[in-house]
Amino acid sequence: MTFLDTLRQWDDAVTCVDKKNLPEALRIFLAIEEPNSKIYFNIGCLHLLNKDFDAAEKAFDGSIRKDEHLAVAFFQRGITFYKKERLEECLGDFTNAYKALRGNQLIDYKALGLRYKLFACEVLHNMALVEAHLGNWKNAQENLQKALDCKTESKLNLIDKAFRSILKQKLFKLVEFPSSELFRPNKHYVAELEKKDYLGKAKVVASVVPQDQFSGFAPLQPQVIFSNLPVILFTLEGKAHIVLFELFPETSDELAVVPGNIVFVLQKGADNWATVIFNGRKGLVPYNYLQPLDFSPTSKRPEGIDTPPTREPPMRPKRKDNTCVIKIHFTFTFAISLPLGSSYEVLIDKIGKKLKLEATSLILSYILSETGESVINAKTDMKSVWNRAKDGRLTMWCKPQEPQISFIALHTYESSNPEDLSFQEGDKILLLSRINQDWLEGQCGEKTGIFPASFVEELPITQEDE
Repeated sequence: MTFLDTLRQWDDAVTCVDKKNLPEALRIFLAIEEPNSKIYFNIGCLHLLNKDFDAAEKAFDGSIRKDEHLAVAFFQRGITFYKKERLEECLGDFTNAYKALRGNQLIDYKALGLRYKLFACEVLHNMALVEAHLGNWKNAQENLQKALDCKTESKLNLIDKAFRSILKQKLFKLVEFPSSELFRPNKHYVAELEKKDYLGKAKVVASVVPQDQFSGFAPLQPQVIFSNLPVILFTLEGKAHIVLFELFPETSDELAVVPGNIVFVLQKGADNWATVIFNGRKGLVPYNYLQPLDFSPTSKRPEGIDTPPTREPPMRPKRKDNTCVIKIHFTFTFAISLPLGSSYEVLIDKIGKKLKLEATSLILSYILSETGESVINAKTDMKSVWNRAKDGRLTMWCKPQEPQISFIALHTYESSNPEDLSFQEGDKILLLSRINQDWLEGQCGEKTGIFPASFVEELPITQEDE
């Protein structure tokens, strides 16, 4: 069986699992002639779901035989032995899984195609449970102590509950692998399984044959030849001009053109800017960037059609309108135009409409890191703002205003770890970050730390906070 055949069957089996058709998925996996360690692992997981523990053990044996460093395979075989009540072998596999972690807090198998993280504290948790079954309560307590040392915040409650049970010499629940999660083939390899048409279908672009739909291969057909270019140009609106210099637009109403382009001037303004049409688009180009084209029989060939001029372009003419172009740096950069002397309300309202955000939720400033002096608001003297404009252009920075979220303590919390935050009932706590749904990071007075979300209640955001 080739690699492509194996990959195709692997992908088909995983698709069946997604559709909850587990028997068909298992049948396809078992039909693969030379399974790798990941496919053996998937077979073992499906057998576990069917509670066929002997077949699951055999599949995990194959996975470990193919890859002796696959910690999650040792972990799953240990769970299989636990369900078969073979506790000594179960403890051995959990120990091998912990060794395969090599001192890391966890292994994230996402890069290998498995959406699962194996935590060292969970492996130690299960080792402690097996030791408890064997009556080795001291060893169980030592394993849980190790689990506390390498725990993560999301696993804190799990280890704490197990520790309290061990102190009372009571058993607790096994941490199990979600058996419906399987190793998936590389999505880039799977995409290459589909057949691709690299040639495509030929399409008639131009032909002298009416309604020509021929799409095969044939000798070239005669094409329409435009031998009289001036006649064509004269039929278009406006007067033809050739572009001499490249223009980089600075506003939305200017056109991007390069030397050699032919544009058609509709109107020349008093400020030396011409309204032109180019490639079906209408916009402004400096008239001193253009040269008229003369197609009379005695005219010479216009300069610049074959090669662009090498001299520097002339200065851009100044627009005589009383408009200022404002470049706004947000999460992206954009530009707006306003009449010079506009009020703050007009400015912030136009920016808010452009961003589709409430104007009151935005902060404007002259510089990137806004300070009290650089912030622009309703109290700012707008005359000083517009005086900063040079050649009708101005740059500003904008960011959303984030309201501060606060909590009120419902109960007193005494920290049990150095990183925890202690507080008394009724204290006000400022939120710094949300770690997960159970734990938060905050500040109470001058102290910062983490605390359980169940001990506090969020305060409503007032107008002053905003």
